[in-house]
Amino acid sequence: MFFGPFRDAVGEKTIQYETDAETVGDLLRAFEDEYPALSGDLVDEDAATLAGDTVVTMDKKNVTHIDGLVTELREDAVIRLVPSVYGG
Repeated sequence: MFFGPFRDAVGEKTIQYETDAETVGDLLRAFEDEYPALSGDLVDEDAATLAGDTVVTMDKKNVTHIDGLVTELREDAVIRLVPSVYGG
């Protein structure tokens, strides 16, 4: 599931994505490759952390509270990508 500008970049709110990715980081890099408008918005340039304050959840649990980008994907996992939101 994509929210905010991520949804705009993909053109859909929800997609089903077949992948060989084994980790959340691998999946995010695949998204950046497939959807160039996401490039640099999901994974930091050094590819070790999430870009900015992006929140990624797997089955409603923030992956930073699991194993970060090396969190292992589970079959049929629901991944949500939420951009950071600032305002006043």
